[in-house]
Amino acid sequence: MTRSNNNRRPVYLTAVGLLVLSLGAVFVVRSFGSESGADGLLGGKCDEPTQIKLSTTPEFQPQLDQATKALMAKGGEDGNPCLQFTITAAQSASVAQDISTSDPNNGESRPDLWVPDSSLWVGRADDGESIPSIAVPSLATSPLVLVGRSDNFANTSSWLGLFAATQPALLDPLKQSSGALALLAVQAERAKTSASNSQVAKVLVPLAQRLGSMPKQYTEVSGPLSRASTEGSSVVVPMSEQAFVKYQDENPAAQVKAIVPKTGTLLMDYPVVVTAKNNIEAVTQAGRALGEQMLTDAVGQSRDDAGFRDALMSPLGEGRGVGDITQLTKPTPTAIEKAIQSWTTLSLSAHSLAVIDVSGSMAEKVPGSAKTRMQLTIEAADNGLRLFPDSAELGLWVFSTKIGPEQADFKKLVPIGKLTPGHRQQMINNLKSQSARVGGGTGLYDTAIAAIKEVRSQYNSGAVNTVLLFTDGKNDDPGSVSLDRALQILEGLKDPARPVRIIALGIGPDADETELKRLAQATGGQSYVARNPTDLQDVFIDALQNR
Repeated sequence: MTRSNNNRRPVYLTAVGLLVLSLGAVFVVRSFGSESGADGLLGGKCDEPTQIKLSTTPEFQPQLDQATKALMAKGGEDGNPCLQFTITAAQSASVAQDISTSDPNNGESRPDLWVPDSSLWVGRADDGESIPSIAVPSLATSPLVLVGRSDNFANTSSWLGLFAATQPALLDPLKQSSGALALLAVQAERAKTSASNSQVAKVLVPLAQRLGSMPKQYTEVSGPLSRASTEGSSVVVPMSEQAFVKYQDENPAAQVKAIVPKTGTLLMDYPVVVTAKNNIEAVTQAGRALGEQMLTDAVGQSRDDAGFRDALMSPLGEGRGVGDITQLTKPTPTAIEKAIQSWTTLSLSAHSLAVIDVSGSMAEKVPGSAKTRMQLTIEAADNGLRLFPDSAELGLWVFSTKIGPEQADFKKLVPIGKLTPGHRQQMINNLKSQSARVGGGTGLYDTAIAAIKEVRSQYNSGAVNTVLLFTDGKNDDPGSVSLDRALQILEGLKDPARPVRIIALGIGPDADETELKRLAQATGGQSYVARNPTDLQDVFIDALQNR
């Protein structure tokens, strides 16, 4: 049963100029800059209150409006500090970015106190001199939940398993806490699931590519939730329990539910962060006083009504939300930075040339398998192709000694182009038609140089530009340049402003790991070797994750 809004929403005073007489003291309502237009009460004993600029997230602003007004009204009495707050609302990632790029010597360009929705942003608010300190670890909490139709939650054992079986619609992890926490939850639960890097990559690589290719990534839950509620939809949306409760109140007929995977979840924790550069002691005391005010019954009831839990993660009243939860281990600042940086790279589109060795040795059967190195390589490339969205740009070459026009060591099969249905099918058809060239050698050096030049000639500044080089051996073309000369040429082609990197994938026991590593490093790239060719699929996915 949906409760009446009259019992759910606190009432706010908005009449500017209201005079209140209480215990012989005169309280004057003064605007304190809240975006909602709420006003504050200053106690009559506070002639020169400490001015506090406070920034918070839009959904939490009403709670802070209420708490700061009550705190200001008590100013100067019974040891309460004299304070006047100016509250503004902005997304946490935006504030962190503003602080990190602000002049550390200009205190006017930043808030004094900041209440982000998650402490994950605190480390990203480093202005080069210091990371802001935390005055109060948490004013409220809201667990990350996964929202979708019941049909999608037959197995709720883990975040990774649910992401693999559904169509996750993450809010932009670079801008929204729920998206970032969803990625961190997948990593944090690995202590319980023992999921391998490849298992994680098989889910996150295509997810990042799909969401990164959208013209505009999700920044509000309303869009993906409308898709998630459609009959038969496999869309699931990671979001805060508070946002889900609010959505339920506003859309009581929506056919969605919220769950927490059995491994546990992470929290929105709303810390009080000291971002001031001046008068830090007084600002810190103001933050702690605000924390104490948030513990009062009146603010606590308002917080619960709005769908926020207390700092102890107590379940919401009246059976709302997801009830008792298990909390995953809170990510370290290093883990947070790694996850966000990885997503930044993964979500960039691809502008790549796949270059596949078709020399005679690729016809060798793989021990323990009925397939040749060539067949396993084609399978890995084919499956890898399916990880990329239609907006990615890919091309295909093969190489062996004297295979191309004018005795070149490479042959161009499919030019680099967007993976339209037609282009994708052309790639697949050409891949599957390849076979090892009897007697053909491995013309590795000349091919690597030519491939780098090809990608550079069509450089895409909005994508990751790479050469994906598959080979089972080392260069054995006596007519090619030497390794030292090849490295010199590759070094000369490097352009930090327009990087094109080799990702080298060695296949089988004959792949020269040192040679591949040197070729890749000359371009700023990386090399990987699958000594057992049956492991090539996992190695390829690892390579894409670390491109």
